[in-house]
Amino acid sequence: MSRLRLAILDLYNGIPNQGMRCIRELVEQFADRVDYDVFDVRVDGKVPSLEYDIFISSGGPGDPREVDGDWYGTWTDWLDSIMSHNATNDRKKFVFFICHSFQMAVHHFQLAEVTERMSISFGTFPIHQTKAGKKDPIFKGLESPFTAADFRHFQAIQPDKKQLEAVGATLLAKEKIRPHVDLERALMGVRWSPEVVGVQFHPEADPEGMLAHFSRPDIKMEVIADHGRDKWLQMIEDLSHPDRIQHTHDTIVPGFLRRAIEALTPQKELAANDKK
Repeated sequence: MSRLRLAILDLYNGIPNQGMRCIRELVEQFADRVDYDVFDVRVDGKVPSLEYDIFISSGGPGDPREVDGDWYGTWTDWLDSIMSHNATNDRKKFVFFICHSFQMAVHHFQLAEVTERMSISFGTFPIHQTKAGKKDPIFKGLESPFTAADFRHFQAIQPDKKQLEAVGATLLAKEKIRPHVDLERALMGVRWSPEVVGVQFHPEADPEGMLAHFSRPDIKMEVIADHGRDKWLQMIEDLSHPDRIQHTHDTIVPGFLRRAIEALTPQKELAANDKK
């Protein structure tokens, strides 16, 4: 049985983080079908070749519009090569963008304005699906709204409908409704094509790991000092509830990977695998 190749594009710039651990653990759930490699894009300036079948591009720090090295052009060239390949080949490449990567892709294709937030989005929040999002496979099995981990200094807002249409992209989700705040809601999910999709939150977030981290006395006091006790309590509640962060973690990235594997695997191999 042929094995697929997956590349994780690490945009964390060498900074220790939970995101990469969570992405690795989710990918390793498919170790019977997929081999994977990690590319430290911002440190090494390298991206995967088109020999890979599936790509996950991570979150990361900093301004998604401004870069401090050649890696940004390397990343956007990689993205353009994916789109060109998919436009001219029957066997497609599958891509999933997370948070910082999502903002970079939105900015690159000029689908919306990417701006700095007035204050950081920190914690767990409801994500509302659009009409198209409620039918999209990336959110299959999730209610609207569903709960997601969201940590952002920047945001993609004011979608350009003409540019979305020109690119063939579809808005799938928006951030929580804030009737008491006169600010536009950010885009939280976009599908560029049947194979390329991304979200502006962290679907890979592991509630067990996050719960252990934010329950540490020093981290707890830091969060309360910066964001208030109610924010900390709400986050702990969402992390402890099986139908919130856990359900999002178990649904979005694993679902993307399953669908990509099925699309890239000959039917006879799928049937043989199902009999095992």
